Amino acid sequence: MDRREFFKLGALSVSVPFLVKSAFGAQKEGIKLPYLTLEDLPEKETDDAVIYHCDFPQESRFHAMLTNIRNHLAANDFDPFRVKIIIVANGVGVKFFMKTHKGTKWEKEKVDLKRAEERLSYLSQFEVDYFICDFTIKGLKLKYENFFDFVKIVPSGVASIGRLQQKGFGYIKVL
Repeated sequence: MDRREFFKLGALSVSVPFLVKSAFGAQKEGIKLPYLTLEDLPEKETDDAVIYHCDFPQESRFHAMLTNIRNHLAANDFDPFRVKIIIVANGVGVKFFMKTHKGTKWEKEKVDLKRAEERLSYLSQFEVDYFICDFTIKGLKLKYENFFDFVKIVPSGVASIGRLQQKGFGYIKVL
């Protein structure tokens, strides 16, 4: 092995962990859910790529959004090669992505988390992604382990929306 091959091999071995991290999302210390930096956010790979923004408290509005997403997928034959949908949740909107509200300010609210999980899990089959704002989690002193296992954490919900829009994703907010 000559010197150039040695350095190429060394550079490759050092870069592999970074390639794996960016392909699958990092595991930030103390967080068992995938953690995506702004640089890790996906590229727009389909003509129909959108962000649905969830930052509202109404459960009926949340389920209306999920129905709209299902219809959006149906219009594209539920084909993840034709449509890419990402839900970004921040503020009070994160409450719909939790296994339990025990110990939170929503503990006494009657939110059907089982129904939310079933519907979100169903949409996951069609590669719908769920990005939850880490600033919200920290600000509201929520526990990472209380979130559904299929969500991903992003540093900032609004910064993620801005970055995804720069990449060509459309923006939808159910009113």
